[in-house]
Amino acid sequence: MISYEGRNRHTVNFLKTIYFDRPEWDICHVSLMPATWAKYREELEEVVLAHPRVFPGYKRPEKGFGHAADPLYQPGRHTDCWGTVWDNIEPGLSSMPVEYPLEDWSNVADYTPPDPMTDDAFGPRREWAQIKRQLDDARKRGDLATGGGLRHGFMYMKLYYLRGFENLMTDMAADDPRLSPLIAMVETYNSAVIRKYLELGAEYMTFGDDLGLQDSLPMSPAMWRRFIKPSYERMFAPCREADVPIYLHTDGHVLEIIPDLIEAGVRVLNPQIRANGLDGLQRMAKGKVALNQDLDRQLFPFATPAEIEDHIGEVFEGLKMEEGGLMLTAECEPDVPLENIDAICAAFERICNLPAAAES
Repeated sequence: MISYEGRNRHTVNFLKTIYFDRPEWDICHVSLMPATWAKYREELEEVVLAHPRVFPGYKRPEKGFGHAADPLYQPGRHTDCWGTVWDNIEPGLSSMPVEYPLEDWSNVADYTPPDPMTDDAFGPRREWAQIKRQLDDARKRGDLATGGGLRHGFMYMKLYYLRGFENLMTDMAADDPRLSPLIAMVETYNSAVIRKYLELGAEYMTFGDDLGLQDSLPMSPAMWRRFIKPSYERMFAPCREADVPIYLHTDGHVLEIIPDLIEAGVRVLNPQIRANGLDGLQRMAKGKVALNQDLDRQLFPFATPAEIEDHIGEVFEGLKMEEGGLMLTAECEPDVPLENIDAICAAFERICNLPAAAES
C-alpha cells in the first residue's frame, strides 16, 4: 500500500478511494474530446468555467480549441511502429485500423517487431531520463508517479491490429500454432516497457485494452482465459510484486472476466455502465475492485438534462460505498448538447461533495 505521507490532498483522496479507506469526496471527471472542443469552442469554455469544482485549474489550451497532438486524432492515414495502418475521417476523434501487417501469416518470416526501449507508437520513444525526471517531479509535488508507456489496445487489441479481427478470432477457434509466438512477441514488448517504468520509480501504472463487445465478450470466457489472461498475469506480475496499483480501462462487456482481471492485479477498473449493467457491476465488481465508472455515453446525446441527472444519481447510489472504491467518468463526444454537458457537471457537483476550486 502506498503511504499517504508527503502527498497532496487530491492524491491522498485518490489513494483512499482505491484502497477503500473512506475518501473525503467522490472523484469525478468530465472528458471533453478534441472534436467536442472544436465544435463548441468558447461556448464549451463557458460551461467549463461555470463549474470550477469539476474543472479545477482550467486553462485555455495554447494551441487552440480542438487541437490534438495524437496522430490518431488527426485526419488521414497513419502507420504505427508495428506496421498497422490507421484511417481518420473525423478530426478530434480516434482512427480505425484498416491495414494489418500480419494479416497474411506468410508476412511473419520477414517481420521485425519494434524495440520497446526506443520505439513508441508513432516515432521514437521519449528519452528514459526525461521520463524518470517526470516521475521524480510528480513525487516531489505530492502526486503519484504514474507510468504507462503503452498505448490503448496494448495486448488483446494489439493482436487484431496485427492480424485483423476476424483472423484473430479464427486463429483462436482453430488453436492455430502460429498464434502463440505472436502473443509472446506482443507480451515481450509490453513487459519490457512495464519493467522499465517500475525501474524508474513508477508508483501507479495505467493501461487500456477494450476486451468486450456491446453485450458480450468477443470470445468465450474460457477462451479468454486460455489465450489472453496468461499474458496479463505475466505482464502485471512485476507490479503485483512491487505492490504498484494497476488501472485498466476496458470498453465493452467484461462481467465474466472481472474476477480474472482482479486476480491478475487490477486495482482500479474503468468499465462501461451500458455494456455491463448496474446489476452486473454490483454483483461482480462492487467492493471487490475500485471502479472508475464510465457513465452512459450512448445516453448523453439524446437524454434530457433531468434524465442525465437521474442516470448519474442511479449509478452513484448503486455503486457508492462509504469505504470508497468509486469514481465517476463522463466522456462527451461532439454529439452531446452543451446543456447536457452542463447537466453532467451540475450532477457531479451535487452528489460528489467536491472541494471548492480554491482548495484544489
